[in-house]
Amino acid sequence: MKILLVNKYHYVKGGSETYYFGLAKLLQAHGHEVIYFAMADENNRPCEQEKYFVSNVDFNGDISKIQKVKAGFRVLYSFEAKKCISALIEQERPDVVHINLVHRHITLSIVRAIRKYNIPIVFTIHDLNCVCPNHEMLSNGKVCELCLHGKYSNCIKKKCVKGSTAKSALAAIEAINYKRMKIYDDIDLFITPSAFYKKKLEESGIIHSEIIHMKNFLPVDTVYSSDNPDNGYLLYFGRISEEKGVLTLVKAVEKLNSDIPLFILGTGPVEDEVKAYIDDKMLGNRIKMLGFKSGDELKKYVAEAKCIILPSEWYENGPYAIMEAMSQGKPVIVSNYGGLPEIVSDGKTGFICKPFDSDDLKNCIEKVCALSDDEYRQMGINAVNAAKSDFNPEKYVEKLTELYKQLIDKHKNKKD
Repeated sequence: MKILLVNKYHYVKGGSETYYFGLAKLLQAHGHEVIYFAMADENNRPCEQEKYFVSNVDFNGDISKIQKVKAGFRVLYSFEAKKCISALIEQERPDVVHINLVHRHITLSIVRAIRKYNIPIVFTIHDLNCVCPNHEMLSNGKVCELCLHGKYSNCIKKKCVKGSTAKSALAAIEAINYKRMKIYDDIDLFITPSAFYKKKLEESGIIHSEIIHMKNFLPVDTVYSSDNPDNGYLLYFGRISEEKGVLTLVKAVEKLNSDIPLFILGTGPVEDEVKAYIDDKMLGNRIKMLGFKSGDELKKYVAEAKCIILPSEWYENGPYAIMEAMSQGKPVIVSNYGGLPEIVSDGKTGFICKPFDSDDLKNCIEKVCALSDDEYRQMGINAVNAAKSDFNPEKYVEKLTELYKQLIDKHKNKKD
């Protein structure tokens, strides 16, 4: 089969790109041809299809008022994207189009273009953009479901997109436009990495096509190990933003009776606030903010930690951070929010705490620290076994390609 993968970024920016490139590698390893459609960017990986990519637009950059107006219209519907993907399809004739992140930059205008060629469309849901104009179900740092059933004016009232009325209005109009056009009905299959996201899509009433839950997979070259050392530190890595619960984690560590250190890796909008709290409470000897890490350096931090903590205070989907930690035999602590409790087996591969609750998070950390050597090792073995089973790339590609074939046959029968 020839599969056209679509994603706004053609370089690794986050979890959706980890999936996007990982899926390409997996499909190619099974003898399928993969082609791409994305947004032009100087950071992009080299690609034969890049001449078809849509022009770059940075909604947050330093641009003129005219450029902002043009960018605003493009949020609603991109004629350029529609034209470019049509040209690519004419040239390559893919069997399936598999969409990932496209809202705002590429837009779902491409769906109508693809439909003209009677090609099946699969959409992996990496965020909640289909049911929430700001894609996170967050408003002023708190979980919000007011727009879930299509009442998108709430996004404007609460300035949910970066605190801006204009940006919130554009996002709301985009959502209204897609609902009015019934554009999601033209997508054959939706895949959600978490059962929680599947439930939210079903609750919305906006999605009428089939929705299936398939946990994300780990890269095919993942080296699993339950023998990594425990160098006695807690680890958080990722974006330092309000919804990630980093400040709650700092407060939990502050309450511990032990001196176990916490390493925080990453950058983000509340980084200064977290640093200020650490300084104010004189926690600098126990809590270290070590900045952004990646590649082998990050892998080493993960492999040698006592446990990995993700105390998110928003609806996470299926974060790779926790999957990767489990593959290295690390106990994980997560909050009971979104898709996180679907990944972790409480007391077996880690512990689940209440969101926003530093006391409960402290208790979970103490549970990890209280494990005997044998109990700790067994939890690491459990984590690796769960990672091998739940995030198995071979099982994933086998199921996905079977779904592709079923959709191709369905479209052929329509044509006949």
